[in-house]
Amino acid sequence: MPRKLSKQSSFTSAASTTPSSAVATSSASQIPQSLTDPTLPLPKLVVFDLDYTLWPFWVDTHVTPPLKPNAAHSLATDRHGEEYTFYSDVPHILQLLPRALSDSSTPIKLGVASRTHAPGLARDLLKMLHLPPTREGDKPRKALDVFDAGMEIYPGSKIRHIELLQKRTGVEFEDILFFDDESRNQETESLGITMRLVRDGVCWAEIEKGVQDWRRRRGVRKGSV
Repeated sequence: MPRKLSKQSSFTSAASTTPSSAVATSSASQIPQSLTDPTLPLPKLVVFDLDYTLWPFWVDTHVTPPLKPNAAHSLATDRHGEEYTFYSDVPHILQLLPRALSDSSTPIKLGVASRTHAPGLARDLLKMLHLPPTREGDKPRKALDVFDAGMEIYPGSKIRHIELLQKRTGVEFEDILFFDDESRNQETESLGITMRLVRDGVCWAEIEKGVQDWRRRRGVRKGSV
């Protein structure tokens, strides 16, 4: 498992501990029951930050190009031989979450909102990292291809990122759920969206808690997780 890089330290002194959400679980390939209850609503658009949300590093400061994927496209190696990949639940989340149906029976859209200063490198990594099949007959997919709502990857306020994703999809702000690791980005809730602040990356438990937060803002009390 590629190491988690500390937010406080430089690349050369990065911490070598594995984040709790990067530990594989037996349920990683299953959608939690709380997200499949047909009587409960789900957001129509789920937006993810990248750094320390989908993967445990800053792509613009920790990664030294060029990147090269391994044979399975499960991770990529940079110029120094360091390995980079998603938190362990993320590949299954990106594959399975769109299959959880909202109250309108429309697949959930996925988007990216990242303020990295290395947008090209972030996109390269999303191309190199493939998502494993989760059901018979499926083929591996580039992570880049699952974000059907689009990707806003550039420095600046996340409010603009969210506004453009909303405009592109036509999804109402109140139907958007956003996962991010920085508290300053809670300003996006002024738009009417729900933001879930994650401390150690996205995992199924965080997805459930985020959906619970979103339902609570909509006044839905049934089915707490």
